[in-house]
This record gives sequence, structure tokens and C-alpha cells, in this order.
Amino acid sequence: MKAKSSSFDSLVDSYYSFASRLTDDPREAVVLTRDAFRSTRKQLRNRRDEVALASILISAVIRAGLIAA
Repeated sequence: MKAKSSSFDSLVDSYYSFASRLTDDPREAVVLTRDAFRSTRKQLRNRRDEVALASILISAVIRAGLIAA
């Protein structure tokens, strides 16, 4: 269980860093990251493909960043 948590934490950190670069605002980056994972969870209820997951997360962060700008 520890390894899964660590992998997930790394994934969240990566997307937070990406969102942080988009916004230059740590608080907004947290909101974008949370929203990206929330929307991804809704889209991936039955999908387990890692490429699809990465693509959906990146798209969600970019979309949220454009809306916030």
C-alpha cells in the first residue's frame, strides 16, 4: 500500500508542478490540480489505460488554466 501511495503522491506532485508553471500562483495550482483529478475520476470510471489517464489529466489542467487566465 505504501508504494501505491508514493506513486500517487508523485503523480499529484507532477501535475501540481505543471499547474504551478501555468498559473504562477501556488493556491491556484492547488485548485487546478484538485479539479483535474476530480474531472478525471469522473471520466475514467471504467478505464484503466495509463496513457488515457495522463492525457485526460493534462487536458484538464490546461483547460482549467485557460479558464482561470
